[in-house]
Amino acid sequence: MTEKISEDISMAVLELIETANLKKNDILVVGCSTSEIMGHKIGSESVLEVAGAVFAGIYPVLEEKGIFLAAQCCEHLNRAIILEEEAARYYHYEVVNVRPQIKAGGAFATVCYDAFQSPVAVEEIKADAGMDIGDTLIGMHLKKVAVPVRLQIKTIGLANLVCARTRPKFIGGERACYNKEIM
Repeated sequence: MTEKISEDISMAVLELIETANLKKNDILVVGCSTSEIMGHKIGSESVLEVAGAVFAGIYPVLEEKGIFLAAQCCEHLNRAIILEEEAARYYHYEVVNVRPQIKAGGAFATVCYDAFQSPVAVEEIKADAGMDIGDTLIGMHLKKVAVPVRLQIKTIGLANLVCARTRPKFIGGERACYNKEIM
């Protein structure tokens, strides 16, 4: 099952990158319930092996394109974000001191923390796009105007897959002209 998870999430992230027009140094926030992937209630049965399969499907794709991965922790860490120190410095995010573990942060955030070269935690970010695997509620970590993205892949394992991209706000009213390339 882990190979299928990696394949599906890799195809989904490629489609999202293209649809959201993500570029180098953009941030993709991922919330992931391994419990939901396995068909259980969110937060009830975290599985590191499943989290590793999700990471294996996402991280190489993002790394190749220079896109930062931000892993949302679970509610026990107030949905803090784990990311590479390079991303935190690039965006001037304030680092906080916490290390996720399977029952306080979740399996996916724990796997990311262990796999990143120089992992740090921050309390909030403004990501350019997001993947929500298993109804983890990533919206608080997206830029202000989020637009749903419908992918061909609708589930990872047994978990719902919901994705979003962001765009700049429209301002200026009816006489304003807008740049269609960033809509």
